[in-house]
This record gives sequence, C-alpha cells and structure tokens, in this order.
Amino acid sequence: MSESHSLDAHDLLIELGSEELPPATLSQLSQAWQEALAEQFKQQGLSFKQITAYYTPRRLAVIVEQLAARQEDQTIERRGPALKVAFDDAGNPSKALLGFCKSSGLSVEELQEIETDKGTWLYAKSQRKGLAIDDLIEDIIAKSLAALPIPRPMRWGAGEHEFIRPLHWLTLLYGERGLACTIKGISADCITYGHRFHAPAAITLKHPSDYTSALAAAQVIANFDQRKQSILDQLESICSDLGAVLDYEDSLLNEVCNLVEYPNAILGQFDAKFLNIPEEVLVVTMQESQRYFPLYRKQDHRLLPQFITIANIKSIRPEVISQGNERVIRPRFEDAEFFWQRDKTQSLESRVDKLNGLLFEKKLGSIADKGKRSAEISVVLATTFGIDAELAERACMLCKCDLVTEMVTEFPKLQGIMGRYYALHDGEEASLAAAIEEHYWPLKSGAKIPSSKLGQIVALADRIDSLLGIFASGKKPSGVKDPYALRRAALSLVRISIEAELEFDLHQLLHKAASLLPESLQTGELVDDVEAFILERMRGYLVEQGLNKDCFEAVLASRASLTSTAASLNLFDCYQRSLAVSNFRSRPEAASLAASNKRIGNILKKTDVSDLVTLDAAALSSPIEQRLCSSLDEIETNVEAMVQQQHYTEALQTLAQLKDDIDNFFEEVMVMHEDPSIRANRIALVTRVHKLFTAVADIALLQV
Repeated sequence: MSESHSLDAHDLLIELGSEELPPATLSQLSQAWQEALAEQFKQQGLSFKQITAYYTPRRLAVIVEQLAARQEDQTIERRGPALKVAFDDAGNPSKALLGFCKSSGLSVEELQEIETDKGTWLYAKSQRKGLAIDDLIEDIIAKSLAALPIPRPMRWGAGEHEFIRPLHWLTLLYGERGLACTIKGISADCITYGHRFHAPAAITLKHPSDYTSALAAAQVIANFDQRKQSILDQLESICSDLGAVLDYEDSLLNEVCNLVEYPNAILGQFDAKFLNIPEEVLVVTMQESQRYFPLYRKQDHRLLPQFITIANIKSIRPEVISQGNERVIRPRFEDAEFFWQRDKTQSLESRVDKLNGLLFEKKLGSIADKGKRSAEISVVLATTFGIDAELAERACMLCKCDLVTEMVTEFPKLQGIMGRYYALHDGEEASLAAAIEEHYWPLKSGAKIPSSKLGQIVALADRIDSLLGIFASGKKPSGVKDPYALRRAALSLVRISIEAELEFDLHQLLHKAASLLPESLQTGELVDDVEAFILERMRGYLVEQGLNKDCFEAVLASRASLTSTAASLNLFDCYQRSLAVSNFRSRPEAASLAASNKRIGNILKKTDVSDLVTLDAAALSSPIEQRLCSSLDEIETNVEAMVQQQHYTEALQTLAQLKDDIDNFFEEVMVMHEDPSIRANRIALVTRVHKLFTAVADIALLQV
C-alpha cells in the first residue's frame, strides 16, 4: 500500500494459533487473509507500508509494517435545511431543523449559515477525531476472517465460534505493546508457541520483528519459501549421495511444505519385488497416499525401490521413522499388486458391457453409450486422416474400460494409464494401447497433447461428444460453474487441432456428432452454440500465444462473409490465417489497407445486390482506376493460388503491393458516381479488391 505514513506508526503482528490446517489450501487461505486485512485497513483509513504473510500447519500470521496508530481526524460538513424553513413564524426551530441538529450532533447555535444562488442555508461543520488502532483492531480482524473462503467451517468446544480449524491462541503485538482483543472466544496476548514437540513452551514476544527469529529458535520455520527451500536442499543432498533424481509436481512439494514446521528429509526403501507393478501405480501410491518423494535412477529414469519422506521433527533415531514409513507403504503396495494381478484376469474387451452400469449423464446414457457415439465420430476422423477406421472405433470402445478395474477404482488418477497396460497385456496393438492413455491428454493447461494420430482422433472424438452432449442436456458452463470441465475440453480440442496440425471440417463433424444424440436433445441451435463456445476458447488461446484478438476476428469475419465456406470450419486453417494476419498487421501498409477495406465494406453494405455487375475493364475511363485494375490483373491469379495452397502470409504480402493504387483510387475517384453504369463498374472494381483480401481475412477489422 503506497501511502504517506503517520509519524506515529508501528509494526503489527497478528498470529492465529490453531490445530493442523488443511495443507492443500493453506497457501490460498493465507493469501486470502492477507488481502482481506489489507482491504480492512484501507476501509478504516489506516495506512501501512506492506503486509507479509507467514503460515505453517499450526498458525496463520501476518506482520503489517508501519501501520498507522490511528485514523486521521476528519472534518464533517453537512448542509441542513434552508433558512426560510428552519424556523416558524415565532422564531422557534422547525422539526426539520431539530432533526438536522440531532443527526449532526450540534446545537442550533453551533450551526453556520451559507449563501448559495438558491438562498441561505444552515450548515453544520464539525471535527471527528480519528479512532486509535486499539479501538479498531478487533473489528478489523473479525471482518477479515469472515471474508475468508472457508466452505466447511468447524465448531469446537461448547461455543458457537467457527473457523476452518479450532483456534488455540491469538498473538497480537503492536510495536512493543499488546492490544486488547478477543477473536472467536480467544483473548489476545503477546505469547506464541514453537514446535509442538521440540519447543512446546510459551514464547513471549517483545516486538513483531522478533517473530521469525523466536520461532526459528523454537524449531519452527514460519516463512513458507524458506521451509520449501530447506526441503529442496535436503532432497538434493540425498539425491546427490545416491546418484538418483527426483520427478514430482509442484503441488506435492507445496503440500508437504504445509504439513511441516521443521522439515527433515528421511530416506526409506521398499521391497524391489514391487517394481514388477507398473511404476505409475507405485508413484501414485507414494505421492497421493503418503506424500513421499519417489526416487529414480539418473541413467534411465527408472523407479528405484527407495523414497524420501519429510518428517516434522529432528529425530535422534531417524531410522525408526524410516522403518515406520516402510511398514506403512508395504501393505499399500501389496494391495496394488493384488489389484494388478486380479485385473489382468479379465480383458478390457470383456469389460465393455460393464460400462453400461456407469452413468455419463442422465439424458445421455451410460459411458458405454458415450463410447458408441465417440466411435462413430472417430471413424469420420480416421477416414479424413487416412487411419484404420476399425482400429479407431475399437480404441473408442475400449478407452474407458479401465474405469471398471479394481486398480482405477482405487486410484482414479490412473485412468488411461492402466488402460494402456491392460491393453498391452491383452495383446492389443501398441498404437491402440497408447491411444487409451493419450486420449485424456492434455491433462491440464499447458500439458502435452496426444503424440499419436490415433490418440489425437480418440481425444477429439471424446471431447466433441462431451461438448455436444452436455450442451444439449442443458448443462453448459455458467459463470464459474463447469462441472463437466467443458472449457478445458474445448481448449484441448483447439490445442490438439492446432498443435498437431490437423486439417478437418469441425462444422460438419459437429453436425455428425449431433445426429448421434437422442432425438429429444437435437436442436437447431446446438451446433452453432458449441461452435461459438469452441471459437471463444480458441480466441483466448491465440491471445495467450501473443496474437492480437483482432487478427482472429478478421479471420472469422472473412469466414462468415464467404457463403462458399460458411458451412465449414477448419481450426488449423483459421490458426494459419490468424498468424498471417498478425504478420501483415505489423507491415507499414496495414493501417492504410485496413482503412480502405473498411471503406469498401461500407460501400458494399449500401449496395443492392441487383446493382452488382461484372467488371468491364474497357469501360474504366480514369487512369487511376485503370491502374488499379491492371495491378489486380497482375497479382490476382497468383494470390488465388497462394490462398488455395494455404500460403496466407505470402498472399497478404502480395496484396500489400496494392496500397498505393488503392489509396490513389479513393483520393481521386468518386465510386458513387451519379451515372449508374459508371457507379456499378467502379463498385465491381472495389468488389474485386474486397474479394481478394477476404479470401484470407477481413482486414477491415484490424485496429491499427
């Protein structure tokens, strides 16, 4: 907060001590509290330099630097009733005047008169002394906590107080003095507590600046980033000693960091026989169930029978902790081994009928029904791309079958992955097995798309069916609600089409997919609605890639204006056109040509279709219009060939050569001539220009 600070300002420490806070959302909770406090200080007119947040499993804390000790004094000015109605005929105050005096806290004698162009009015002017931080802090903290996103608050004891976890202490220190305050039944003090086991005694703080050092001495690293770095350093040290490497997502590290106050890395191991289980199973078991860090061989990145766990204590016998973790993980691996062996006794194909028992959506039927629809969509795509249609159809029928295996029932995150393993075990083609896993890709924003053509086909078919089906069932995304993740599905469809450079007609494919839905769900607007939804995701994708939004708008406008292509939609082609327009947009001719095309567009909007005629070059009398016609003759065939070959950048570069001729034409030639035949011929000439440009994009929409 950048404001001038009162000379009387001090640092403020607020700490809420609690039972173990949920690690997955702790960072977001701390950030939300920091923002809520900043907003409360702002509303109360209390300036400060900055707020620094600290949090561990047992505490939420902030240090507010140079927080003003009190609000600024305020001058309150209010205009009251007009003088002529303020007193009655006997000179006594009217009801209006008495009411104004009461609300302003002043007597009649303390009021002033003010002259305006509408007469004389009574006027109240008073000073309101700013409140001290002592009088404001309880309300500020209470309101900031009430603003936190806590979906399921807890109650504790016999009281009615609620918070994300039961509170045990409240530390409140302003400068070198404590502030009296009671929050959720807890009275504030200048005391905090260190590590639950290493330093459980109360710690009296003398100043907020002592906070982190006092906790560090009591075996608590209050700063999240410092705790995280400590974990990273220890992980790296163990890996270096073993010649191993780590591979994990940031979410695991962040969650582990929020599980400990004093991290200590400990090496553990498990029986190497479990490495016969697919390593993804072991990794998910270690990470999801136990928050362990798996270790891999540096040479080939194969899983090692070892792991690292982060303990919350510095043990004099770390081997005891290690053995305890090893005992815990063994039965989990044994369960996984049982699921693996048992699942392999049935083929994926034998599980297809079981998908009838898994509901996809009430109006759309089961997962099996979805698979049948996706299979028909995939046949169209496979034919387009020259892939074995029967193989694509079979991949769609089998791609969800692992959902009814015991392994995926236990570990839903392994869907697709286990399907690949089971397909290979069943003797299915390797490309089909890979497609079963890849059809879920990309798994998240920015993640890799399917690498195989078959995987891309199954992924597209699955998402197209989901988008149309859920839209048709009336459950399309609304606001922040998107229970079927359709925004992600549409974006994935866009990314796969563009990044895999797939050329296919999405418009016709959507119509085909819509025809596969139950008849009661087929509506005339369905395809248009889904198409618009997908294009909106593509617009956002292109902006993220650094393209100006108007480049894509120009391409869409061109598609809509050409009746011959309005019934088709090729996302990769739209992308190529958008890139070409973006390149053209940076050219020096762009602004002038965009303005000229806008002018041509306005002319054509006012032109009756019956007035359009075939250009008669011989009838062009002006040298300027003859020159433009000649220039068009020189490049038209080449530009049309470039567009046909999808060389859009070259086409626009060639069209840029028309700039001077078009500028001269509009400067010297009156298009809307009074002679109908001359006017019609000139309109035919600019129509020819418009047709050439819009064959790539309607550059009139460029904001240059």
